[in-house]
Amino acid sequence: MINATHDPDLRSWVESANSAGTDFPIQNLPFGVFRMAGEPLARVGVAIGDQILDLAAAADRGLLPKLSESALSACRAPLLNAMFALPAIERAGLRRQLSALLSAEGDGNRLAGMRAPRIVVPMDSAEMRMPVNIGDYTDFYASIDHATNVGRMFRPDQPLLPNYKWIPIGYHGRASSIVVSGTPIQRPSGQRKDPAVEQPDFGPSKSLDYELELGAFVGAGNPMGEPVSISEADERLAGYCLLNDWSARDIQAWEYQPLGPFLGKSFATSISPWIVTREALQPFRRARALRPDGDPAPLEGLDSPTDRSRGAIGVTLEVWLSSAQMRVSGVKPMRISSSDFSRLYWTMGQMVAHHTSNGCNLRSGDLLGSGTVSGPTPESRGCLLERTWRGAEPLTLPSGETRKFLEDGDEVVLRGYAEAEGRVRIGFGECRGVVHPVT
Repeated sequence: MINATHDPDLRSWVESANSAGTDFPIQNLPFGVFRMAGEPLARVGVAIGDQILDLAAAADRGLLPKLSESALSACRAPLLNAMFALPAIERAGLRRQLSALLSAEGDGNRLAGMRAPRIVVPMDSAEMRMPVNIGDYTDFYASIDHATNVGRMFRPDQPLLPNYKWIPIGYHGRASSIVVSGTPIQRPSGQRKDPAVEQPDFGPSKSLDYELELGAFVGAGNPMGEPVSISEADERLAGYCLLNDWSARDIQAWEYQPLGPFLGKSFATSISPWIVTREALQPFRRARALRPDGDPAPLEGLDSPTDRSRGAIGVTLEVWLSSAQMRVSGVKPMRISSSDFSRLYWTMGQMVAHHTSNGCNLRSGDLLGSGTVSGPTPESRGCLLERTWRGAEPLTLPSGETRKFLEDGDEVVLRGYAEAEGRVRIGFGECRGVVHPVT
């Protein structure tokens, strides 16, 4: 599980990868898809410091000699679906070769003196693209802090519905409107109903919100009719990204009964361009969060010794906000939330096991969202609905502006990183989106 690729003493010949605080040291090696100016085709790359290792170029120059033909083909593909569909042992083998190639010792040292242009390219000169062809997208509701906070707003006497502590709650989202970081987000329009009036009206959302989440991509899928056991569920995930499930709260509030989210969610979901692999996150595994006394134990199919001892991942997630006025004035973004992914009531492995328990077939490249990741304090609430308590406690920005929900011109930036004693910190990069007015 933890091997030489996680060695905290490893250094890369890409000097920026050795800088303190970088998201992409040699211990990380996340995958993404990029395109260089003037080139028509996108390519698979690996983030290393402030550079991108071009996997197709590395494969074409014979620098990945121990890979199978299917793995070499995945390195030359324009998307990551083929990479994720590889057996986990082959993905792990690719990681070992990449680590050796980029290391300041051995093969990497020789490459440092002989590398040709295009093996490594500057990250700031590349356009990041959607990394995966996402066939299906499911978003969960796995943070009990988030579920309890939202429940208290609408059902003070019964914040959590009876099923919450028995099954991971989720809904099927819209894969076609998932976009990569940096894509403008147009304010959606829809039906809204003010509680003070009898009839709904139609217009732009007045309660636009973000949701701070991690997304997980499915690696090897399962045949229809064959559930994935909890003992192998986590191994079916290839990697993780930051995810912002933009939400129009006023549209959502009017439409969600009785069938759940629809137009209030389906207009846009942003993901970060770099996907941190399951292998890179192994040093940051933790025991899953303990359940309060009196809560039911997970039923058969949602519990295993491994999930109990290593089902959670220690990732810190942050939300930063800047208004158009702040950016014009040169005012830095304000951090408005910081939460801990390991606090989730349900693990990603439990989500996979539950998702497939009826025989539902997941496919390589499918995306699973964790749901809003919140914590027990106001500063750890993962959306404005919670952070401003449905608008009753507005935030004051450094510019003096206040926010109940997002305004046109606001930019939301999600960041995430994993750290542990004796390990090198690794990060997820950023997931950005600026709200644009209705056109």
